[in-house]
Amino acid sequence: MKSIQPGLTILALLVLVAPLQAEPVKLWETAGFKGPESALPVAAEGFVYVSNVAGKPTEKNGNGFISKVALADGKIIELEWAKGMNAPKGLALADGLLYTSDIDKLVAIDTRTGKIAARYAAAGAKFLNDVTADNSGRVYVSDSGTSAIWRLADGKFEKWLESKDLNNVNGLLAQGDKLIIAPWGKGREDGSAEPARLLMVSLKDKTVRPLGDGAPIGNLDGVEPFDALNYLVTEFMGGGLYHVNISGAAELMIDLDQSSADIGYIPATHIVLIPMLRKDKLLAYRLK
Repeated sequence: MKSIQPGLTILALLVLVAPLQAEPVKLWETAGFKGPESALPVAAEGFVYVSNVAGKPTEKNGNGFISKVALADGKIIELEWAKGMNAPKGLALADGLLYTSDIDKLVAIDTRTGKIAARYAAAGAKFLNDVTADNSGRVYVSDSGTSAIWRLADGKFEKWLESKDLNNVNGLLAQGDKLIIAPWGKGREDGSAEPARLLMVSLKDKTVRPLGDGAPIGNLDGVEPFDALNYLVTEFMGGGLYHVNISGAAELMIDLDQSSADIGYIPATHIVLIPMLRKDKLLAYRLK
C-alpha cells in the first residue's frame, strides 16, 4: 500500500483513490502540422497555440513556427501565425507575451501581432524544451540536454538550476511554490533512456525530490494539473496519457501511438489537447 502524505483530509484521500468516472471521449483530430510539439489552449478566446518543430529538433533551419487552431472543432485558423524560429517546443503565456523555447534561445512573441518581440540566449544550453510561467510572471525553461532549468526574471535570462537529480528534465509546470518536473530519464548506452517518474523542485530553496513513491512511468514529456491533487502526464516513447496522483501512482488514461508530446488542458471543460509530434496531428479529448 502506498504511504499517505501527512495532513491529507479524508476528502483528499477519496480524491486520491477514486477511479476516473468516465472513459475519455475523442472530440476531434486535426492533421497538417509539421512536428507539433506543444499545445497551449486560450479557452477565453477559443483557440489553441501549437508549436511546430518543422524539421530536426536541434536543427537551426529557420523553418519552425507557431499555429493557431480553433478549440471548438480543431480547424486550423492560421498554420504559420508566428514564424522566424528554428525548432520551437514548449509554450507559456506571461504579461501579454507568448514564450517558446528554440534550441538555445527563449523567444518572446507579441500575442497581438505574432511578431517576435525578443530573443534571450542561453549560453551552453543544448536542448531547451518545455516552458512554464509562475504567478509572478517569471518564465522557466527546461534544458533536457544538460539537466538544467533556466529562468527569465526582471529581464534577465540565466541558468537557475543544474542538477543530475533533474534526470534530463523535460516537462515543466509552475504550481504555487514549486515546479513539477516530468523527466525524460537517464540515457542508456544504446541511445534509449531509463523510465522516469515525476519530481518536485522548491522555488524557495531549489531542492529536488520525487513526487510520492510511485514506480517510474516512462520517458515523460508534458505535465498539466488535472485538479488540486492529480496530474496529467504524457509518455513520449511508449505513447500515452497518464493520470498521476500526489502519491506518484500512475494510471493510463489514453493509449496512444509513440510521440505524444507536450499537452494543454482546460480544467473547466476537462478538455486535453495532445500533439502527436511524429504523426503531424493534434488530438482533443474530453476526460470526464
